[in-house]
Amino acid sequence: MKSILATLALGLALAIPVAAQDATTTPPAATTPPPAAASTHVIVTPAEIKWADAPPFLTKGAKFTVLSGDPGAAGPFAIRLKLPAGYKISPHWHPTDEIVTVISGTFSLGMGEKFDQASMKALPAGGFAVLPAEMRHFAWSKGGATVQVNGIGPFAITYVNPSDDPRQAEGAK
Repeated sequence: MKSILATLALGLALAIPVAAQDATTTPPAATTPPPAAASTHVIVTPAEIKWADAPPFLTKGAKFTVLSGDPGAAGPFAIRLKLPAGYKISPHWHPTDEIVTVISGTFSLGMGEKFDQASMKALPAGGFAVLPAEMRHFAWSKGGATVQVNGIGPFAITYVNPSDDPRQAEGAK
């Protein structure tokens, strides 16, 4: 509970499941603005955010940016993910709490070790979720969505089924 309250103090955020099988994954360096320590202020308009391809622990097609902190290091962080229509994130879990806020579009979340679209809850813009450490979950966006994920790093993702990890795909680095 203390961890959740500390993270909530950072502000509303949304957490997209991100992948790292049995290892901590260090997302790429922030684009704009540069990552900031929790004690450093960050003020950015949507037009100033520079998007890059998502790290290899996510299936190709998503865009990614670091708003604050360093997801690969200890301490608070805020990232955003921009998902295209039909984007799916297979069942996975994280070693730390994940806080997700839907910025735009509709983002659907489900709990469990098997992807089950019928059991998912659709969250419209403004939707919010807290996913406790090690909770198995999955996500999907029918029409595309932008979500913000806040948490305490280092951020890591473990796919329930290792073959779902995009880094395991042929040719992945």
